[in-house]
Amino acid sequence: MAASLRYGATLGPYEILAPVGAGGMGEVYRARDKQLNREVAIKVMPPPMQADADSLARFQREAQVLASLSHPNIAVIHGLEVAGPIRAIVMELVEGPTLADRLREGALRMGAVSPPGAAMAANYSSTAPTIYSWPRLFRCKADSLLVNQSLC
Repeated sequence: MAASLRYGATLGPYEILAPVGAGGMGEVYRARDKQLNREVAIKVMPPPMQADADSLARFQREAQVLASLSHPNIAVIHGLEVAGPIRAIVMELVEGPTLADRLREGALRMGAVSPPGAAMAANYSSTAPTIYSWPRLFRCKADSLLVNQSLC
């Protein structure tokens, strides 16, 4: 991952600690919330997308939809940060390997999947109708889901 933000950089009250991952809609960083003394995940839009109005609108909708959901398997959205050209979603930090990484090791037990910040729940029976009522917002990919190690 080519990090756009470096260790020690700040975005509002958040200090960047380390890159976590990257995908089509952003780069994710571990950060420290200096006001509340907690670690969070920050998803930053890739620079090329920040200049595109449609991408900005999609990023905003993603944050709004996730913030409207309340489910134990969906990471909590803490807010949006804008600093100059940087747009970011601040969310609960969820630890663990991705589902894609874990599946390379073999089958999972039921209930072993927990989503990262901007991904959706693996408990489709209760959350999919809500999430999928927002057309074309989420693409559930194994690289976007985290596995709870205690349930594997």
